[in-house]
Amino acid sequence: MALLPDTPIRYLTGITPSGTPHLGNYVGSIRHSVRFSRRDDVQSFYFLADYHALIKTDEPARIQRSTLEIAASWLACGLDPERVTFYRQSDIPEIPELTWFLTCVTGKGLLNRAHAYKAQVDKNAARGEDPDADVSAGLFMYPVLMGADILMFNAHKVPVGRDQVQHIEMARDMAQHFNHLYGEHFTLPGAEIDDSVATLPGLDGRKMSKSYDNTIPLFTPRAQLQKLINGIVTDSRAPGEPKETEGSALFQIYQAFADDEETESLRQAFAAGIAWGDAKQLLFERIDREVAPMRAHYDALLNDPAQIERILRAGAEKARALSRPFMEGVRHAVGLRNLASHDPAVARKAAKVARPSFKQYRDSDGLFYFKLLDASGVQLVQSRGFASPQEAGRAIGTLRQQRADGLAQLAAQLEPLDNESMRAASAALEALAAADAASEG
Repeated sequence: MALLPDTPIRYLTGITPSGTPHLGNYVGSIRHSVRFSRRDDVQSFYFLADYHALIKTDEPARIQRSTLEIAASWLACGLDPERVTFYRQSDIPEIPELTWFLTCVTGKGLLNRAHAYKAQVDKNAARGEDPDADVSAGLFMYPVLMGADILMFNAHKVPVGRDQVQHIEMARDMAQHFNHLYGEHFTLPGAEIDDSVATLPGLDGRKMSKSYDNTIPLFTPRAQLQKLINGIVTDSRAPGEPKETEGSALFQIYQAFADDEETESLRQAFAAGIAWGDAKQLLFERIDREVAPMRAHYDALLNDPAQIERILRAGAEKARALSRPFMEGVRHAVGLRNLASHDPAVARKAAKVARPSFKQYRDSDGLFYFKLLDASGVQLVQSRGFASPQEAGRAIGTLRQQRADGLAQLAAQLEPLDNESMRAASAALEALAAADAASEG
């Protein structure tokens, strides 16, 4: 996507609050996203995906506690809510509304191919059970809710692991179908994959996951951290025997925290036969050195949940300043409109009368444009590029409301108009305003 150099790219990241944040969450998402949020050329959106948590757990207290812990983790790791839009998914009522709109344009066949749904169907088939056993509508519709999360704020990029790329592709499909039916409203998002971001193994060597109960909590107390690290599964090679770094959970976790020089040093120690106990001590010291300065801040935040609640509510207001006007446009696009013009005969007659119109579209440079056409379809006004459809829509609104004054006010955002073109555009805007008034009268 081609964007102007000074146009911020929108990035969006969410974490589902279904358990206590662990080291895998930290190196796979939190640490990277916090660093990214400090870039001046990026507009960042971070959210707690608590609607998604309802698919994974039916324990209300666990969802509440996890929401608190993940919010505290992001803040303790340096996320600045003044620089980003940091919100709780369930505080944005426009998201479930958009989910329904997207549901109405999304084919069941697309959802049949979702990895999570297919995995459950395959599991049921292997057990000889009904294919949809234990499949809730929530699990099946999970990709649509994720699509709404992304498309609501017209994110350009969504940082994900390779196993999540399918969800971004599905969001693109939804956006394309909606845009085809109702006009250009949604940016087509792209997956942002950083291969330098690690996927950590857990205590037993499998991927660190709450599902496997093999995690190391991110801000566990120092003594417990050491105890858990000492429990990482290793092979039976004795001190003095060379050890393989390939497939070693201990080495992979260390590598995710260490710099190149530290990693090479441990690699040589493995080759020289370092004892597993000594290797685990090195790992403990390296992790604690990075985590310890943030642990006190995390504990303080956990002990003041009211502060986190205030931060999330302020973030929700910032987010809804975008979602509310955006959804007004989407509602209008699908036909959920003012019914003041309730006489069918008048409506049919008005529909047959040619009138000036705006055409909004997205060009190949990734920017959003609009044209004002007269009643016969001749172009009168051509806009310059806008970074988002909302900005283009606001400019159209200014022209509709202020007509000639709006043309003067937005001169810098429009292609130059000579006097004759200005008069023609002003007349078209007056005619459009009169037509709108007649249809609402």
